[in-house]
Amino acid sequence: MSSGTADAATGVGRGPTPEQGLARLVEAVLSLGPLLDVLPPVTVPARSRARVLGPLLEAVTRRLGCPAVAVGAGPGRPDPFTQVIADRLDLAGLPLTPDGRVEGADRLAGIVDDTAAADFGRFSARLDTKVGDGVPLRVHTAGRPGERAVVLALAPGMPARLAERWIRELARTHYVVTWESRGLFADPGEPAPGDYGVPAQAGDLLTAMDRAGVARAHVVGLCGGAVPAVTAAALHPDRITSLSLWHGDFDLGPDSPKTDHQRNLQALMAMACSDPGLAATIHETLCRSIGDNVPADLAHLVLYPYATAELFARYCALNSAVMGEDLRPRLAGLDQPVLVVTSTDDHTAHPGGSAAVAAALPGAVSLVRPHGDHISVFRGEPELFEAVAGFLAEHPL
Repeated sequence: MSSGTADAATGVGRGPTPEQGLARLVEAVLSLGPLLDVLPPVTVPARSRARVLGPLLEAVTRRLGCPAVAVGAGPGRPDPFTQVIADRLDLAGLPLTPDGRVEGADRLAGIVDDTAAADFGRFSARLDTKVGDGVPLRVHTAGRPGERAVVLALAPGMPARLAERWIRELARTHYVVTWESRGLFADPGEPAPGDYGVPAQAGDLLTAMDRAGVARAHVVGLCGGAVPAVTAAALHPDRITSLSLWHGDFDLGPDSPKTDHQRNLQALMAMACSDPGLAATIHETLCRSIGDNVPADLAHLVLYPYATAELFARYCALNSAVMGEDLRPRLAGLDQPVLVVTSTDDHTAHPGGSAAVAAALPGAVSLVRPHGDHISVFRGEPELFEAVAGFLAEHPL
């Protein structure tokens, strides 16, 4: 869908049409699904246009069947999650007629349906299952079954939508499988997992493959997901034929290179795991400023595991296990083809960790980009897809 129209004589853009503006609102609501599902009812600020925009947003959420979002003045500064939602919806940007109506609203039902049909939720298929210990698991697939399979091991605790660009791109030529972390995406009332350890997370990877009917696959490990990816490959070399590890968060023993961010986050998560009451206090403190340091285009997804104190505690358990897992025993004997990718200016996961992993694997291919911060991996820049496509072409199943 075009982002706007252009003047035929000058080629100068004139901004989005009313239909395009409404479609972008629907896309925003759809993208907020994971966050809206776990937050209490949300009221976003739109002080001057609440009378017009409130009913419009109500109509959109009702037709989509997702949690309602109210529009109102709101007391004081919104909490970070409400602010992220308001920024995503960008309600003030919708075009209004001189008499205060929303342009194009008479065609809203069709716009909602057409936009939802192209959304990630329709592009991918969700397959629910349970792992051996009874923990529910949400598995997502895209592409044509029977094509070469690629499994995405996401950063633990992050919604599948965060890797949407990866999934859409890879699904053009591959059958793509991913899953959402144990304990963070269960339906209300589901018990908490008893095991958040890396072997359990690696087992979830194999469960996702089984649920999707995949016997063998290449595995893409993104950020913290690189650790269960390596573990699964070491334990099941017959199932995982090759690996690519992107900006991995690796622990390689006492002398492992780590950024200040890694050390501080690991210490904070260890404290949260030690005491549920302390986890709730840490969560409350973080929520006062957490939205200030998150890129606006991904904040609605990256902040998902911080939405409630319970989610945060489970997120800490998942990632504390990943960040504290000495990967050296898994690397020994790992003989599948491996691509290791990082950048010199990743200040989140130390590039030295990726360099050490590549050095420990004699057959590994190392790609070090001069620039590319940690979060940029999820934006799916073309050069990243070119790298993985080239590697997959060289190492067929």
